[in-house]
Amino acid sequence: MLNKAAKPLVKLVDRYLPDPYIFVLLLTLVVLIAAVVAEHKTPLEVINYWGDGFWTLLSFSMQMLLVLVAGFMLASSPPIKKLLDAIAGFAKSAPQAIILVTLVSLAASWVNWGFGLVVGALFAKALARKVKVDYRLLVASAYSGFVVWHGGLAGSIPLTIATAGHFSEVQIGIIPTSETIFASFNLLLVAILFVVMPLVNRFMLPEDKDSIYVDPSALDDKVSEPAVSALNPENVSERQPESRPADKLENSRLLGWSVGGAGLVYLGYYFWVQGGSLNLNLVNFLFLFLAILLHQTPRSLLTSLNEAIKGGAGIVIQFPFYAGIMAVMVQSGLAQSISEGFVAIASAESLPFWSFISAGIVNIFVPSGGGQWAVQAPIMLPAAQALGADVARVAMAVAWGDAWTNLIQPFWALPVLAIAGLKARDIMGFCLMQLMITGVIISIALSWF
Repeated sequence: MLNKAAKPLVKLVDRYLPDPYIFVLLLTLVVLIAAVVAEHKTPLEVINYWGDGFWTLLSFSMQMLLVLVAGFMLASSPPIKKLLDAIAGFAKSAPQAIILVTLVSLAASWVNWGFGLVVGALFAKALARKVKVDYRLLVASAYSGFVVWHGGLAGSIPLTIATAGHFSEVQIGIIPTSETIFASFNLLLVAILFVVMPLVNRFMLPEDKDSIYVDPSALDDKVSEPAVSALNPENVSERQPESRPADKLENSRLLGWSVGGAGLVYLGYYFWVQGGSLNLNLVNFLFLFLAILLHQTPRSLLTSLNEAIKGGAGIVIQFPFYAGIMAVMVQSGLAQSISEGFVAIASAESLPFWSFISAGIVNIFVPSGGGQWAVQAPIMLPAAQALGADVARVAMAVAWGDAWTNLIQPFWALPVLAIAGLKARDIMGFCLMQLMITGVIISIALSWF
């Protein structure tokens, strides 16, 4: 039944969903016009909000680019390719591959969202080399695990309100993770999704005549030598090995092992001595220095980098536009108006549900958990206190709303798509079905568990 229900969605998205770059341009125009019409701002004010905010995600853009690049370099190292292929060998059929990649992605995303994005995409490629399976659904299944990230160990909203000095501390105090991430309703919701999501993805598996397969050889993470220099036309691949002192350094295993080892020593000290926690910078640091170590030589790493960077174009050009959209949503009051509209019809019992729905809508325009909380907390928290609602549950409702609509937000799918070599329209039809089913499950859990 799910296969039949997903089929028209896949066709609809394939026909009408534009490239993510076109999507963000259209989204920009919609937000600019809405800010003028709904918030009664002048066009010049709105353009000013947009321009001032355009470059505010540069640091985050670099982090996401490194998620892609470092993940590719690590995956292209011989030991990691062998490891992923070995794990993928447990899947002997297409249904098993879909279930396995979903479970791996869910587990990795619950630990850390950046880790989940990269591991899911890399594992999907490894499975596609072993099993004949619809590649679109395989990658969509890998991405679907991302839905649990904000209910997991790296959830930005629950971690924010559990940290002393957060911006709402005077109002709500410090709410420990025992009442959010490790609360019974949240753990039960995560457990249900760990059961339901693999089954949903498995039963969306198209029939053989409707499936799209990929040539396994096309998925090899092949690396090529850097472009030939105009000043030195000699092709490096034709040189005799170590013909120059510089070649000896480029092919030095000692250099790669020393620097890679130093990075791992730092990580060991950070986690076991300082008691540090996993975040996006640490994920990138881990991937990068493991890649340096496992590629062994600087030349091997650089040839991998030369190939990896090609997939980062979407991140580089689109993330500034999303930064501008976020700025307009916040500065004009659009995001606040959306939240206030839902709060106005809520009761103490229904506020978590409406917080979830409003967060899902706001997330389409403000795809940042921390940024979204800064916008919605000043509205949701006073409402929760005035209505006598559970503040921790309302906060987690916003967190889950943020994670929920990521399923159809190309902003977050870009690294996965770049690693997998697909376009947004290839997976979004399946993601729409995942969105509808998870929306029902999360709504029930927040309202009744």
